[in-house]
Amino acid sequence: MRLFRKDILSAQPERLYRAWMAEFRTPFFRSYMINQPELVAEVLKARPLDFPKSGRVGEGLRPLLGNAVFLTNGAEWQRQRRIIDPAFEGGRLRDTFPAMWAAGAAAVARMPEGVAEVEEEMSHAAADVIFRTLFSLPIEAEIASRVFHAFRAYQRTQPILNAAAFVPLPKWLPRGHKARTREAADEIRALITDMTQARMAEIAAGTAPDDLATKIMTTPDPQTGERFTAEEMVDQVAIFFLAGHETSASALGWALYLLARYPEWQERVAQEAAGLPDAPDFAVLSRLAVTRDVFREALRLYPPVPMMVRQTTRPEVFRKRVVKRGSQVVISPWHLHRQARLWDDPDGFDPGRWQTENGKTCAREAFIPFSAGARVCTGAGFAMVEGVLLLAMLCRAFRFERIAGDDPVPVAHLTVRAKDGIRLRVSRR
Repeated sequence: MRLFRKDILSAQPERLYRAWMAEFRTPFFRSYMINQPELVAEVLKARPLDFPKSGRVGEGLRPLLGNAVFLTNGAEWQRQRRIIDPAFEGGRLRDTFPAMWAAGAAAVARMPEGVAEVEEEMSHAAADVIFRTLFSLPIEAEIASRVFHAFRAYQRTQPILNAAAFVPLPKWLPRGHKARTREAADEIRALITDMTQARMAEIAAGTAPDDLATKIMTTPDPQTGERFTAEEMVDQVAIFFLAGHETSASALGWALYLLARYPEWQERVAQEAAGLPDAPDFAVLSRLAVTRDVFREALRLYPPVPMMVRQTTRPEVFRKRVVKRGSQVVISPWHLHRQARLWDDPDGFDPGRWQTENGKTCAREAFIPFSAGARVCTGAGFAMVEGVLLLAMLCRAFRFERIAGDDPVPVAHLTVRAKDGIRLRVSRR
């Protein structure tokens, strides 16, 4: 799904982009896009259980993710979140910071000079963060490397993941495509199963490292006392890796492109990052205010997940329009973040906006890169620490320059990625 028709930072076509509620019909489905903060809050914050995730979202993902928290609804989703959420609390973020720092240092060491495809480099870096924080393994470890490359193969079999949220995957999809998808998913799940079983053995022996995987595997549901089974843990690890590295890689790639396009902001980030210590210190995050605002602006203009799909469980009335039971409700961060009635200069890159009254209001009411309400991404805080830290470390070490005539075109697959990658000229500072 292509996201632009005009200049790289231009709006969507007027008819769709400016809509506060748009209806789309085909003989097979009815879908409504809501783009008004009050309606978005009604669905995501006030009544989330009345608007479960659409089952169509999982059609292309279930072979890989099984019954992961990303796909479940209702009581099962609540149970999973009760076990997972403690691993991502504030104190745990401090504990994972040295692993993030090590991944950032490795990303700096790997970054090639000259013309570089930075989206691919950020994919590698984000995957490294996940492995180090989840399983205490650098991506260079054999099994981590195998999982990473298997995921890349899986992604190439999934060209229409977003489309499946609106239209059921066609029955005529070539058998070869389905077979490749299943084969790639099976390979990934087999590798993750090996990692999970090895960790369970370490936990039983009392030799497991104190990382996110150990925390999640040893956390009981406070209501039932039960823990994840081995099969359930495989599902959760799959979504942690897929969502964690996909979304962070997308955001970091676009952030570097924007900094290359606006070098005055890049210099401000580099100057701020010059004060980073030589060893990991969680307290430095409070001194990276400009970098944080730049990263938030990248998330606003290029939200990694450009749309979320919910389903009505009963008839609703939105803006005096009856929405039937079973309809798809589309919430698009892509459109909400560029809504001209809400944001000052909605299509412009302006990290300084976050310190204005308009920016602060929109941050509360119209900024949802990680969703909002009860189903807000459990790793949102993790992503904000990772993104800000890696961006600062990279800009301290390198200068990134735009290549004239080679601007990336965003497209929506699982996340907002560049159609043919993001190429920048990289030179060491």
